[in-house]
Amino acid sequence: MQEVQVEDPENGLRARKRADTHARIHQAALALFARQGFEATTLDDIARGAGVSRRTLFHYFGSKEDIVLSTKAGLAELIEAAILRRPADEPLLAMAEHALTDMAQDFQGPEARALARLIHDTPALRAGDHAKYEAIEQRMAAAMAARKGLSADDLQARVVATAAVGVLRMATETWLATDDDSGPEIHGKAAFLALRRAAAE
Repeated sequence: MQEVQVEDPENGLRARKRADTHARIHQAALALFARQGFEATTLDDIARGAGVSRRTLFHYFGSKEDIVLSTKAGLAELIEAAILRRPADEPLLAMAEHALTDMAQDFQGPEARALARLIHDTPALRAGDHAKYEAIEQRMAAAMAARKGLSADDLQARVVATAAVGVLRMATETWLATDDDSGPEIHGKAAFLALRRAAAE
């Protein structure tokens, strides 16, 4: 007879409280950064804004940079999941483009743009953000190779992943330079088209 797993109500309540506190700290921090700037905002300011102690804040985040960059903590996993949903017979470059543009649907609107702008305009955040791209490239290459049934270190998958992440970075910068309501995927598609045209020359 199969054992039925019963969720512990106390554990469930604790998890919800942790998630609520995490979100409250994150929201308070972003509001303060928007109002008074990243450098001028202290961890004490954020703790007060979120209604928590400084000690509690450090249970969730180690620094101001961690608070902002935690938003992108799961980006590599999102891209990997988007790749694994693509048809296995799709060409590698098309697979990368469609996976990235599908993933970009989750990063729309003024809040997403404001967050991207904050990272782009703050040197300490930009350095931390760029450090994640190498891990994203590796995860993306491995996911594409797996989807296509290729070896884990397949050169074409690695080259396409590197190019695709370069497109992602450039598309984000182009998106931030515009004042229209278009999402980042529009600029990504334009960049992939330019890449294909250059390769065809």
